[in-house]
Amino acid sequence: MTTPSPTPSFADPAPAQRLERAIAALNAHGFTAEILDDAAAARTRVKELIPAGAVVFTGASETLRLSGIEEDINAGGRYEAIKPRVLSMDRATQADDIRRLLAGPDVVVGSVAALTETGSLVVASGSGSQLPAYAGGAARAIWIVGAQKVVPDLTTALQRVQDHCLPLESARTREAYGRPSAVNRLLILNAEHQPGRGTVVLLREAIGF
Repeated sequence: MTTPSPTPSFADPAPAQRLERAIAALNAHGFTAEILDDAAAARTRVKELIPAGAVVFTGASETLRLSGIEEDINAGGRYEAIKPRVLSMDRATQADDIRRLLAGPDVVVGSVAALTETGSLVVASGSGSQLPAYAGGAARAIWIVGAQKVVPDLTTALQRVQDHCLPLESARTREAYGRPSAVNRLLILNAEHQPGRGTVVLLREAIGF
């Protein structure tokens, strides 16, 4: 079966009014949300948000990779980065240690597949490795979100996951690992019950899937 091509409409940045509605809804639901112009501004903002020496886990994300945030965290020496540590561990003999490290960092940084104008974050994952930290295991969570990911509602968000994100991620995993991706797990965050824990940095430009 041929994987469908990405839907072009899901690649276009949402207009300013839709971004503002999403930000207002997120703030009303307990998230701390702000709009920045571009990835360079987000890169600077992340450095301001995370104190030096923090234990930080970066979820798999093209947004983080393309913006340089992933490299800043995992190779910059400012933080106690979890991902390089985990990659050096033996998955057969240290699986429990890896699981615990990923689930409860000081800070998790990543992105989402979709953000609704009603203030919900939708995360799709093949392995689920980032989901415990996103859902509440991390003391703080920061999501960097491109403007093309803003959609009207959850129905459209799930369509974006299936029709747009999955084909692009499958192309990436085929090249990297020789196999397609899959939407094995979905996380929907409708609100943040702990004020100040979840921060959404929404960009005016498109970046990532």
